[in-house]
Amino acid sequence: MTATWRELPAAAREIALAASEAVAAAQRRDPEEYDAAVATLAAANGSGLILGAVVRLLLEQTHPDGLDGDDIRAVLARAVRGAAEWQPTVDAHVMLVLLAGALGVYDPDDDEAPPDRGELARHAPLLVADLLTGSGRPLADYLTAAFAEVERTERHD
Repeated sequence: MTATWRELPAAAREIALAASEAVAAAQRRDPEEYDAAVATLAAANGSGLILGAVVRLLLEQTHPDGLDGDDIRAVLARAVRGAAEWQPTVDAHVMLVLLAGALGVYDPDDDEAPPDRGELARHAPLLVADLLTGSGRPLADYLTAAFAEVERTERHD
C-alpha cells in the first residue's frame, strides 16, 4: 500500500487492500488467498467501479494507439487461458463483460445473462493480473490513478 492510501476513507482503503491482495494472489496463483480476498472485494461497495477504472487505465497504457477487435480478442484469450490454468471455473463471458464495461461499451440491459457482482469480483483481479504483466508498473499506481479519477468524476457530477 502506498502512503497516499492512508489518507483515503476507510471504504476506499478496504477496496485498495482487497484488490491488492486478490491481484497478488492471482499473480501467485494461490487459490485460498484469492478466495479470501475476492470475498472481501465482492462485499466492498464501489470495488467494481475502481477495478473497472484500473482495467481501462491498463488497457490504455498497454495499447497507446488504441484497441481494435483483434486486440480485445487477444487480451480476452490470453487472460482466460492463463486464469483457466488455476481457476477452472473462469468464464470468458464475464471477462468480456469486464473488458466491455471498462471501455464503456457494455449495457447490462442488452445482456440475457449479466454476471452478478460476485462473478465480476471473482474475475476482475484475474484480468488485472494478466494486464499488469505487460504494463511495467505496479498495481498501486493504477489504483491511485483510479481513485483520483473517480474522485474527479464525483466532484463534477
